[in-house]
Amino acid sequence: MKKAIDAVRTDMSSIRSGRATPALVENVVIPVYNGTQHLKIMELATITTMDAKTIVIAPYDPSIIREIECGIETANIGMSPVIDGEIIRISLPPLSEERRMEYIKLAKAKLEAGRVMIRQVRQDAMKEISRTEDDGAISEDEKSLGEKKVQELTDEMIAEIDALGKKKEEELLQV
Repeated sequence: MKKAIDAVRTDMSSIRSGRATPALVENVVIPVYNGTQHLKIMELATITTMDAKTIVIAPYDPSIIREIECGIETANIGMSPVIDGEIIRISLPPLSEERRMEYIKLAKAKLEAGRVMIRQVRQDAMKEISRTEDDGAISEDEKSLGEKKVQELTDEMIAEIDALGKKKEEELLQV
């Protein structure tokens, strides 16, 4: 269940809010060295933020700067990179109200996927508890206690996902 929450947290960080963060571009995969390798930007460069609206990418190998620029443009993430010497600058335009609503919808879909992952883990745990009781390894009381603990843990994890969603929605609605 923790892995599901970590996955949701990663997905949430990739959704653009009003602020510039390295997470917006670090997982974009770029074909480099004439397409012989496909690497994430975070493996090819240092990613920093100058201010709340600007991301700066400094490639370790300056010869691939054009490939990184093209990769960001073709990733279709709504950002336009500009080469400035040996670095790439990305200025984030302010989000329109329509775009904010799209991002909120996307966030809700990712949150629901996280809830589904947690419920699947719960279902597997419940099946395992039932199987153990059928084998005679635990009593009926131990089975009901185990199921109760699994349900409590599930409720806790879903509440954590809901909190992540609420935080992201507040971030997106900030102007």
